[in-house]
Amino acid sequence: MGKGGKSHQEGEENMAAWLVDLNTLKIQPFKLPPLGPHDVRVRMKAVGICGSDVHFLKTLRLADFVVKEPMVIGHECAGIIEEIGSEVKNLVPGDRVALEPGIGCWRCDLCKEGRYNICPDMKFFATPPVHGSLARQVVHPADLCFKLPDNLSLEEGAMCEPLSVAVHACRRANIGPETNVLVMGAGPIGLVTLLAARAFGAPRIVIVDVDDYRLSVANNLGADGVVKVSTNMQDIPEEVERICEVMGAVGVHVTFDCAGFNKTMSTALSATRAGGKVCLVGLGHNEMTVPLTPAAARYLFQ
Repeated sequence: MGKGGKSHQEGEENMAAWLVDLNTLKIQPFKLPPLGPHDVRVRMKAVGICGSDVHFLKTLRLADFVVKEPMVIGHECAGIIEEIGSEVKNLVPGDRVALEPGIGCWRCDLCKEGRYNICPDMKFFATPPVHGSLARQVVHPADLCFKLPDNLSLEEGAMCEPLSVAVHACRRANIGPETNVLVMGAGPIGLVTLLAARAFGAPRIVIVDVDDYRLSVANNLGADGVVKVSTNMQDIPEEVERICEVMGAVGVHVTFDCAGFNKTMSTALSATRAGGKVCLVGLGHNEMTVPLTPAAARYLFQ
């Protein structure tokens, strides 16, 4: 799984961006594994830098995942097929592809149910101890490489991975034409969740953040309303009142917390109407203290 190395182009050594210590990246050789019959070799052309990469760079950990030895970063990626395994039928050299960065075991009950994203043996790019894809080339299962249409750039192809987060959230929350949506956080995932919710038919979407620039971007992307908030917990009651005013009389049916902090989740639980849903998308705090009992009394949990 994407363990980099010597390129098949003579004289070119496969190189990658290795996280070797706190705030320390080095470009070093990255050895490719043998090409299996169902694998492809992909020349990377676009790799995004995710918040998880930044967490690992700054702290060498994200939640329970700890970098204990040098690791190649990067998982939002797209590239061009250079070589295919003997049993690969759906791709040919030259195809432009987006890579699904998570490899399930394909054998457990969860994988067989189609829920491979929570496979207990998941191997995900740039999640310790699995190396990532910020390299000249990687080897990857052909089944997890998806051909891009001609009208989609490789950079847009690399963004399919964060887009899939928002699409999955909207599917889980059953977003539709009668669902008013509140988004907590106007960072990259919050903004792509705004776009996905609109594509799913949400008639009114309000987005919340502490930063004026991010809120201006949300406005430009079509948010129906924005609310600037603080980082102070004591401001929640007043901010919830403002959120509800901006949303309108019908209220918030679904809230996506795309930050995952004590305050954002507490605000989400307070702002969502009785019988609504709160969906945790962002993972900021490993542990949170939130008002569960009042939220349960209003049927926000199922």
